[in-house]
Amino acid sequence: MTTGDVSAIVLAGGRSSRFGRDKLAEPFSGRSLLEHAVDGVRPIAREIVVVTRPGSGESPHGGAILVHDATPFEGPLVGLLTGLRQVTQPVVLVVGGDMPTMIPSVLQALIDRLDGPSVDAVVLEHDGRGRPLPGVLRTAPALAAAERLVAAGERRLRALYDNLTTTVIDEQAWRTLDPDGRTLRDIDTPADLG
Repeated sequence: MTTGDVSAIVLAGGRSSRFGRDKLAEPFSGRSLLEHAVDGVRPIAREIVVVTRPGSGESPHGGAILVHDATPFEGPLVGLLTGLRQVTQPVVLVVGGDMPTMIPSVLQALIDRLDGPSVDAVVLEHDGRGRPLPGVLRTAPALAAAERLVAAGERRLRALYDNLTTTVIDEQAWRTLDPDGRTLRDIDTPADLG
């Protein structure tokens, strides 16, 4: 799969309640967390869609497309649905805006494992279970499942993977590319910046 076939969605609409302020604007190694996340998917994706809350002052970084959730703080599945309605490619890489240290080879491995029409999604294993972010989805089945789940009141991202044919990359396998697990690092509190 090439970058011509892949869109990326960066989920950036959360409250930052555990952080105490807008964490995506927080400086990290000289740039904001959101800039790191957008730059992290750039080698993989032809288009990048950043989904944020209504009225957010976030500016699109480096040509990314900025879209807003219709209602603030509805949860990550609603944010993903907003992004899925915007993307144009058949495959989508989904990451959090608070994930500043993703390793491109791990993201590419997720895409490479979407290797047959029977697989709709791929995630990484961590501590014995699949992590919802980062993840790779086939756009059409993911959009249909997300619309159905959101209409039924679901807001958890993990529920989407539970409703798709999902492959999980074994932790031992992906850690050969990322021994320190940097790809899964996300920033929830100021202490996580250290």
